[in-house]
Amino acid sequence: MGKSRPDDHFDGDDLFDDFQDEDVFDNIDTDTLLSSPVIARSQKRPTDEDDDQEKHAAPATKRQKSGHTAAHPNLASQRIALAKKILSSAGKSLCYQIPAIAFEEMDLQDGSRSAGEHGIAIVVSPLIALMKDQVDALKKRDIAADCLDSSKSWPEQQVVNAALRDGKLRLLYCAPERLNNEGFVEMIKHVRGGVRLLAVDEAHCISEWGHSFRPDYLKVARLAVEIQAERVVCLTATATPAVAQDVCKAFNISPQGVFRTSPYRPNLSLNAKGVREKMEKYDLIYSFLRKNPGPTLVYVTLQEQAVNLAGDLRSQGFDAKAFHAGMKADEKKAVQDCFMANKVRIVVATIAFGMGIDKPDIRNVIHFDLANSLEEYSQQVGRAGRDGKPSTCMFYLCPEDFYLRENFARGDVPAKESLEGLLHDIFNAEVVDLPVGHVFTQEHYKQTNTFDIRSSPLGTIYAALELQFGLIRAITPEYSEYKFKPRPSYHALVKTEKSPEAKAIFQNAKKAKEWYSINLTEAITTQPGRLSRADLVRKLNQWHETGHLELKASGVRHKYRILKELPRTSAEIDNLTGQLMEDLERREQAALDRSQQVQDLITGNTCYALGLAQHFDRKKFNAILAACCDRDDPRFLARIAFGIKSPRLTKQGLDKQAVFRSMADHQFSCLLAEFTKVCHAAKVKRKA
Repeated sequence: MGKSRPDDHFDGDDLFDDFQDEDVFDNIDTDTLLSSPVIARSQKRPTDEDDDQEKHAAPATKRQKSGHTAAHPNLASQRIALAKKILSSAGKSLCYQIPAIAFEEMDLQDGSRSAGEHGIAIVVSPLIALMKDQVDALKKRDIAADCLDSSKSWPEQQVVNAALRDGKLRLLYCAPERLNNEGFVEMIKHVRGGVRLLAVDEAHCISEWGHSFRPDYLKVARLAVEIQAERVVCLTATATPAVAQDVCKAFNISPQGVFRTSPYRPNLSLNAKGVREKMEKYDLIYSFLRKNPGPTLVYVTLQEQAVNLAGDLRSQGFDAKAFHAGMKADEKKAVQDCFMANKVRIVVATIAFGMGIDKPDIRNVIHFDLANSLEEYSQQVGRAGRDGKPSTCMFYLCPEDFYLRENFARGDVPAKESLEGLLHDIFNAEVVDLPVGHVFTQEHYKQTNTFDIRSSPLGTIYAALELQFGLIRAITPEYSEYKFKPRPSYHALVKTEKSPEAKAIFQNAKKAKEWYSINLTEAITTQPGRLSRADLVRKLNQWHETGHLELKASGVRHKYRILKELPRTSAEIDNLTGQLMEDLERREQAALDRSQQVQDLITGNTCYALGLAQHFDRKKFNAILAACCDRDDPRFLARIAFGIKSPRLTKQGLDKQAVFRSMADHQFSCLLAEFTKVCHAAKVKRKA
């Protein structure tokens, strides 16, 4: 890839020795280095008649609504609408947007559904910024789309829910956490026309082998069954074979339903430089940025580091801003908008930045710290050069970087005693005495502090209890504390509102300076048998919507429904502890292995481009070795891969086999270097 050669792409021999010890439609998203859209089973089987319909409906829709007549020679969206296999990954978002629009066009043509019965396409994505950008772009073209996420106010959510119930939406975007909301899931089940397509973006989050495993994503496969989605498409830019296998297993997808594109990006130059001390990186990055102009992303590990490095760059005369997950939403949006509009050249960011960003002219991507995994690295360098112009990616590393990565990985496994204590707390005497079907609450924040368990592994533990052991199911969470600040009309409300809910709120609200607080559990006891907690929450939200007060909720309490008899004996808890501990330790080792893979690539002799390609899919490389048993000529093997004919190759008929030219999207020099290693290893083995 780019200019790096197999023998000189890593600079720093001494360091190497040390390491041995240790608008969606306006810019079609071609996305990073690898994309694996996958489509699952369908409720209907396509017919020949459907083929004719497909040929005309989807392309016509694409022209009329998006303004594009082509996105990729084999655009998958034309086939997804009829539940056929995925054919493309270029223009990832179009793979669900075009079908969502085409369904109504097709219904009108065949007369199979009446107006308002076209159904909906649901897109599950963890990227709030991406959801908003895509919805805005769709609305500009009069396409009925919206999203449900944590940034929406209560009134805004009600508008979306009403449009959903009335069958007025074509696409609905939501975060995976929304699937814990029972009301939302029930509403989706009864949407007019049903769910025509469920699209799962960033599908690698489903896999425990993925670099961004999110327990809530495991619930998406269950949702697909519960809402009876007609079609499912899973999309990701970073799917190793193991990840793809997990996704296929979760959604019951056949191997024929998997499509991969090549990870090779010829316009990217991948480079790395090693130093002994972290401080040495600063002069290097200053020099690099002076020599390499254009929009630049600099990735770091810690939030504080993003702020400090951005400040250091500004002190050197560079136009730089920081971006990290700890910033307020409006602050993050301001940085993103400035970067997109070329009002700021450099963004120093944690991994929170870049996902879903479609800026085509990013010229440089710098890794100031060690990437978490090869998947993360490939995804981040994939932000560069989307316009096809030459772009440079630089990786600075030092021994200290590896300590930090190991620190993160080791911190996610609690002590066995802590895990056992947590399980005893979850399944306490009061909870285990509840009958199946009843609900109990837990305060995760309190448990993280009491049992010294980080929030991420705590979420994994609860997900395992739900999805692996089938003991509980997460439902809509609630807040432990509500506060409100009266508006001018509130005092008149106190005199006129006589409902039981209002009386309970007025009697139990306790005033501090400006804000009132209310304990809802105590408040409902003032009207025994007549009120529920939900009644009071509904009334408070109603007053908030109508401007009588400003409402704030805090202290999330997670709620779980009991699915079967819970463990109650010490022996049962011990057994559960052992299984969960084994799982957490396995995840810890997987995280360490992912960091080691990055180290091996950056400090090794393999061409970066080929190394990444082999990480994501080594099948083609192995297929060439299987087709040709001889290990006497690495250039001969490289010719097969690249598609160069020779008398020997033709005589053996290899030019007629599928392996011929199967790796033409790689640099010949990289292929030659890899096959040279294979032949050398075979020679050594023969001598032994």
